Amino acid sequence: MRLSTVSSVIERRILVNYRVAPDVAAGLLPVPLQPQLVRGWAVAGVCLIRLGRLRPGGVPDWLGTRSENAAHRIAVEWDEPGGRQAGVYIPRRDTASAVNLLAGGRLFPGEHHRATFDVRETTEDLRVAFASTDGTAQVTVDARVTQQFGGSALFDSLRDASDFFRQGSVGFSVGRDTHRLDGVRLDASRWIIEPLEVTAIRSSFFDDTRIFPRGSATLDCALLMRDIPATWAALQPMQVA
Repeated sequence: MRLSTVSSVIERRILVNYRVAPDVAAGLLPVPLQPQLVRGWAVAGVCLIRLGRLRPGGVPDWLGTRSENAAHRIAVEWDEPGGRQAGVYIPRRDTASAVNLLAGGRLFPGEHHRATFDVRETTEDLRVAFASTDGTAQVTVDARVTQQFGGSALFDSLRDASDFFRQGSVGFSVGRDTHRLDGVRLDASRWIIEPLEVTAIRSSFFDDTRIFPRGSATLDCALLMRDIPATWAALQPMQVA
């Protein structure tokens, strides 16, 4: 039996965003997905999220679990009978939670890889790092909360960035059936984003010049969400070529 909804609290969600050459991003996507462009750039990144009170919809929150998770993301568009849609393609998820590892792709959309996380954070300074146990994915992000949003070539303001990522609340990822993508939608009761200044970053994905030739992926901005009640809803799978 698969769950239709999962409830949680987003205790901390860091969105580290890169601007990427469109042709490079397109080469990472299954058909019919296409890169969603902002000012001529594709948008990709990694989400580092700690979920609390994670439980099936309708279950009391005190029975929920807590977990550190990561997802690599590429902003995408696709056509449906109702018109052009926007969301994200998730080529990889990682988690420190045995529950998420077992349930992902079985009870709820989204397969995960096992990873260990190193988290050190205060209200102003954050360090989140993870390494997959299979040795294929590592990310380290050091960042601090800042009062001013700036330096982005994609977005003029924090509001522009916030609106873009809120509209991309649907995510699709490869499941056990490689001919279709599993889908999930994030429904947040409120949407509050703070700007982050990244002081150091390493990514085995974005730093790999075999995937992203030199100059094709550039760190653009980072955002933070904290203490947001959220529901995750399973969607109908998307057929892919």
